[in-house]
Amino acid sequence: MLSLASHENRIFSLKFAKKLIIFLIFAVVFDFLLFPMPILAENMDINADASENDKEITIKEKNNENIENYNKLPSNSDLKVAWTGNYAMTAYNSEVAQCDDSPCITANGFNVCEHGIEDTVAANFLKFGTKIRIPEMFGDRIFIVRDRMNSRYTDRVDIWMKEKPSAIQFGVRYMKIEVLEP
Repeated sequence: MLSLASHENRIFSLKFAKKLIIFLIFAVVFDFLLFPMPILAENMDINADASENDKEITIKEKNNENIENYNKLPSNSDLKVAWTGNYAMTAYNSEVAQCDDSPCITANGFNVCEHGIEDTVAANFLKFGTKIRIPEMFGDRIFIVRDRMNSRYTDRVDIWMKEKPSAIQFGVRYMKIEVLEP
């Protein structure tokens, strides 16, 4: 009797181990398919044979172009609203306690600290690059989805702010967002 019970326990342990291994393989594959590496988020045009200094200058020039282009945005009148919805809104800032060990880098690889403009949001239900407006609070100002939240927040929008006191003061609000057509 004793050996039969230990044999059953051993079979149960092997079945459990097999299920655990299958689950872990599935989780790793799922993670790679749905959340590609942040390096893939931005395509940089840098010649492979350029020296390190040339690469650094090219990156700085590209960043300056992005900032200059940001200041010359088209008027918002030609942007069309794809759909609207009411969502819980919160705010966060670049802090290890609120993010991860690289708090300035968003889930798609964008550096919000270097960019320094509060136009980034995190939302799990929208694709990266989606442009939204929050007219009740920010009027025609456009925000871009560049980050993700904890997976339990499936219908929440989190606005990135430079300063922690501003994010705390924002609290939780329920507002209408306008998702703009690409």
